[in-house]
Amino acid sequence: MFSLLIGLVIGFGLPVQTAINSRLRNIVDSPMRSSMISFSIGTIFLALVLLITMQGLIVPIATFAQQPWWIWIGGILGVVYLTGNIVLFPHLGAAQTVIMPVVGQLIMSMLIDNFGWFGLPRHTLTLVRVVGGIVVLFGVVLVVFTNSSAGTLKTAETRHASLVLPWQIAGICTGMLSAAQTAINGHLGTVLQSPEKAAFISFLVGTVALLLIVAIYEHGIHIRPAFSTHNPWWIWLGGVIGSLFVLGNAYLVPEIGTGLTVVIVLFGMISGGLVIDSLGWLGARRIKVKAIQLVGILILVCGVVLIKLF
Repeated sequence: MFSLLIGLVIGFGLPVQTAINSRLRNIVDSPMRSSMISFSIGTIFLALVLLITMQGLIVPIATFAQQPWWIWIGGILGVVYLTGNIVLFPHLGAAQTVIMPVVGQLIMSMLIDNFGWFGLPRHTLTLVRVVGGIVVLFGVVLVVFTNSSAGTLKTAETRHASLVLPWQIAGICTGMLSAAQTAINGHLGTVLQSPEKAAFISFLVGTVALLLIVAIYEHGIHIRPAFSTHNPWWIWLGGVIGSLFVLGNAYLVPEIGTGLTVVIVLFGMISGGLVIDSLGWLGARRIKVKAIQLVGILILVCGVVLIKLF
């Protein structure tokens, strides 16, 4: 029961992180700077975890020569995913910013399983899993497109479905990259015999990449507005929540298995997105959640169960 509660909490925390980082983006006037701050805080937090648990921060030099190059790019994919969520949030709302990447994660995870990419064992795509994918898509349609709502902002820029669609496709693509990151970090954790160290390396690579991007593309690291005393204290928690999400998954998979972990965390993620939308937490626009959307969520979760548990 305690493990299930952890899964719900860390899943709920992911859309909270997105909302926090979106607020931080408005303060520093840049999604890249917001991501850089979040990744930096997450890296420091994970470094402290490794030091406290006496695991150390150093990776053996031989590991770099013996392992494939792609094992180190999880952090880059994480940068794209996190920054993408920050950009998507004001256009799609909290619920869609969670749900659209979920679709991409499921598609990519099925491809990874079927072809055995990133050094993972192959799991042939069965009819039951295909049916599960169709059920998930049907649930997403109910949640996202019912009565032209789905948590989109009714602004002049996003009023028409044809203008919202590109953002939804972008959300699916970021979800696919997130699934690839999970697979890469999982393999790295096996190689290093430490999921915590794999998460630290992923965050460290992402932080270095963002520092370089921000310094070059935005002509310097200008984050002084974030330190204003007028800002709420919780704008600094995004990176910590992201770190806890990674560590929570690392703890849960050995305890309750990958399938149940995905299902419980997903339920927490979607619930968190809808709660933020309906209550307007953390500066998000308040959007009424309809009963048919709740039905769509239940259908979506049933599809995930078919994909992950059978």
